[in-house]
This record gives sequence, C-alpha cells and structure tokens, in this order.
Amino acid sequence: MTCHNCQIACNRFGKHRNGLQRFRCSQCRKTFTAEHTRPLDDMRLPVEKAEAILKLLVEGMSIRSIERVTQVHRDTILSLLTLAGTRCQALLDSKVRNLNCRRLQMDELWCFVQKKQRHVKKDDPDEFGSNWIFVAMCPDTKLVVSHSIGKRSLGHTQEFTWNTYQRMSGKERIQVTTDGLNHYRHAVVEAFGSEVDFAQLTKLFGDYGQFDSPDARYSPSPIKEVISKVRRGNPDPDHISTSYIERQNLTLRMQIRRLTRLTNAFSKKSDNLKAALALHFAWYNFCRVHKSLRVTPAMQCGISSHVWDMSELLFSPSPS
Repeated sequence: MTCHNCQIACNRFGKHRNGLQRFRCSQCRKTFTAEHTRPLDDMRLPVEKAEAILKLLVEGMSIRSIERVTQVHRDTILSLLTLAGTRCQALLDSKVRNLNCRRLQMDELWCFVQKKQRHVKKDDPDEFGSNWIFVAMCPDTKLVVSHSIGKRSLGHTQEFTWNTYQRMSGKERIQVTTDGLNHYRHAVVEAFGSEVDFAQLTKLFGDYGQFDSPDARYSPSPIKEVISKVRRGNPDPDHISTSYIERQNLTLRMQIRRLTRLTNAFSKKSDNLKAALALHFAWYNFCRVHKSLRVTPAMQCGISSHVWDMSELLFSPSPS
C-alpha cells in the first residue's frame, strides 16, 4: 500500500473490523485500508452465510423459514435471491449452448403471481394472476435446455420454442414431443423448420372417484386415454412421451417452495419467481447429481467436467 499524500510505502497497522488489512504511513501518520472486495455487490452479507441461504432455497425452504433459521432478514434473503437469479440466468444463457440433443420434451407448469386469476382486476398489472412455466428438457441427459415464465399465449409459446431452438447445435435431427397445447402446432414448426420430428401427446382424465367423498377431489384423476398425433416428420413412436418432463414438474414443485400447491408460499412478484427459477435450473443442471445418471445433467450432456458447488455457481465469471 502506497500513501496517497507522501507516495511512500506504508507499514502494516493491524486489521479493520471487517477483517481487511490496515496500513499507516510512517511520515504523515495517516491510515489506509486494503481495497474492499464486494463479491455480492452492495450486500454486506458474509459469503458463507449467503451460500448457506441459497442451499436452503434450492432445497425447498420458504423465505420466512430461512429467516428464522439463519437470523437474516427476509428482505436481505430476497435481495440475495434476485442477485443469484440474475447471475444464474446469465450462466444458463452462456453455458447451455450448442447442444447435440436428439430428443426434447416440452411442457408447462401452472402457477400464479400475487393472486389467483379469478381475483384479478382490470387495473392490475399484467403479471398478476395465472402464469405458466414453460420447460424444455432432454430426456436422455435430463438437462433442462430452456425455461420461460409467462402467459399461455401463442406469442409467448413462439418465444419459448425459438429460444430452445437457438440453444441447439443444428447437427442432429431432433424429435420434439409436447403436450396437447394447440400453440405448439405452429410454434415448434416455425422455430425448428422442416428438419424436425414433431408429435403431440394428449392425456384424457376421467372423473371417477372425484365426487365420492369430500376428500376425493384432492386425489389425482385416473387417465382414461392417451392420444398421440404426429404433426411433422416421422417421430419414433417409442419416444413419443412426456413422462420425463412431467417428472421434472414434480421436482420443481418439491424444490421451489413458492410452487408448492395449497399453501400461502406463492410469489408476490414476477421478478422473484423468475430469479427462483433461474437459481433452481442452474443448480439442477450443474450442482445436483442426478440419481439415475450418477452425475449432473451438465456433465452427462458434455458442457461441464465436474460437479459444481454453490460458490462456483454464484461467483462464476460473467460472459463477455
């Protein structure tokens, strides 16, 4: 450390209360502190505690539960979630590219922001009410290729499928299977063109047993029929399935507290929901070892060589 006034070398002079080295000039007697590093931008939260909070978030704990466990205010936890979500989204956009997936499954997951759709008023923001989480997944590597949150409209479906297509390398002919949402019929063909084998799978549920008792309506309805329709190309009938992506929907419900059904842990802001999704999918792709694969989906797909930890996920260098 060089004195700003005398331009001579300073001597060590203890430690600052935050642990940084202090220096004192032997000529003018002024003290200086080593340059502050801010790994969490303007947040003063210790890095170790920040990593612990993020681990609790991806394991399905609510904001207020984490507040009680870690003694960190909920507003600080939400600020950390927003910061981590922004960094994780940048990581996903830079790393999950040039994929050689042969098959993709797409589905949507219902959620709501601030209030249920039936309570939305005319002057409420557009983000209020029902929202849908669009997810595209490779069933072979279990990698979540892309995700998006928005309304279940044709425009948003087109944006989602185009984002998914841009993450492909274009070297492999892809078989795409979606649910019965009619918007996919146009969006998938527009994004992937003629070089795609595209099929839709529609499941018909019955109502048997749903009205026999007051508690019966909470049990799932039985599947009566499964209808598959080929929309483009020649897809393999053995791989016309949405089972893996529907299992991924269960993982989302279990690992993100704000998506748990029949609770008060819902999202109050769309930005917090987007941050939670980005954090979850980055952790799922790079940090969480898949039980059937015994490696992470990113390692199975070839875009990573090791299991990431939370600090590497949070402090990975930003793309240039």
